[in-house]
Amino acid sequence: MIDSPRPARVLAIAGSDSSGAAGVQADLKTYAARGVYGLSALTAVTAQNSMGIQSLQPLSPELIGAQIDSVLSDIGADVVKTGMLLKGEVITLVAEKMQHYKVTNLIVDPVMVAGDGRRLLDSEADRAYIRDLFPQALIITPNLDEVALLTGRRIDAAGDMYIAAQILHDMGSRWVLVKGGHAATGDEIVDLLYDGREFYEFRAPRLPVWNARGTGCTFASTIAAEIAKGQDMPTAVHLAKEFVTAALSAAADWKMGNGRGTVWHNLS
Repeated sequence: MIDSPRPARVLAIAGSDSSGAAGVQADLKTYAARGVYGLSALTAVTAQNSMGIQSLQPLSPELIGAQIDSVLSDIGADVVKTGMLLKGEVITLVAEKMQHYKVTNLIVDPVMVAGDGRRLLDSEADRAYIRDLFPQALIITPNLDEVALLTGRRIDAAGDMYIAAQILHDMGSRWVLVKGGHAATGDEIVDLLYDGREFYEFRAPRLPVWNARGTGCTFASTIAAEIAKGQDMPTAVHLAKEFVTAALSAAADWKMGNGRGTVWHNLS
């Protein structure tokens, strides 16, 4: 047997998307594209397609916890990334597991609203994120809709993003990335990274693309993959911004279903 170093490992804790656009499917596609080993723990199973979510079935906290235990007690992970967690009790469970396994590189994508505008969390989930999970996070990556839910502030101007980033940082995460893709206007998409001391802006042209499903999952998963490979946070976010922009551009003209299609991860 030839000895070779193992690849970096990233665990995604998120829901399943039957259309392959978002959730764990997008996470695992991203990990493969970025050259890391992907692991998964499902939180829910959805029936969805390009038109939206037709059905959603949460998995039990016991089964979610068992998946996390199976992976982290044996294979381990250099980074853990969370996506759709749905319930306050699941968020608290994940936080407890991260403490138990001493996970320090935790990427929290607080998936709170579906692409069709449907709120995905129960009433306790917002509080559980702020109380239990954000204080353990290396970075949180909310979009503008999620920022508004978490801070109670509308984001109507560029300056609002700076204020929101400071509020979110006070919730305990070491880094905050406010994603600006949901801004209503502008020729550029501006994402704002903040570590409590310094702001970093990442800019890309706003592409006129319809096929944007899975963008948020892909962005957070690329950050996770790059951190697992040893990049610092600003570099990881820069590389993730480049990858997502390229993935959106690559899928700009295709037809995948009767509604909104997905980004294209296989850029090589």
